[in-house]
Amino acid sequence: MAKIKRSSIASTLSLTPLIDVVFLLLIFFLVTSEFEEEERRLDIVLPTATSAVPMTSKPREVVVDINNTGDLYLSGKSINLDELQEFLEAAVANNPTSQTVIIRADRTTAFQPVVSVMDVCNQTGVSDYSVTTKEGPEG
Repeated sequence: MAKIKRSSIASTLSLTPLIDVVFLLLIFFLVTSEFEEEERRLDIVLPTATSAVPMTSKPREVVVDINNTGDLYLSGKSINLDELQEFLEAAVANNPTSQTVIIRADRTTAFQPVVSVMDVCNQTGVSDYSVTTKEGPEG
């Protein structure tokens, strides 16, 4: 029976550089977190501006579904064009420059509901909207 030879490299592997790097990272994060706390301790009254744009997180894209009869759905709930307009106005107020709308229409639906949704997007200030399609052969 043959003996399995152990690698000589594995026995000489030194963990010292790895430990040094971990300690340096630990010290770095401890020091930076202390600076953040000191900055937050200062009692500052922030100025106000009338044209300030609210800072929000990355906006979720709004998906509007249109079934084959032309009914509109937003997050699985049936809505009409007026409700969609109110929703999009609120979404644009929260994210004025980056609100996106994706229109998913059934391929057998009439074209008018799709155009109506595009018109509502234009009226509310949503410039980034698209109509989705499916890749592949028809069938």
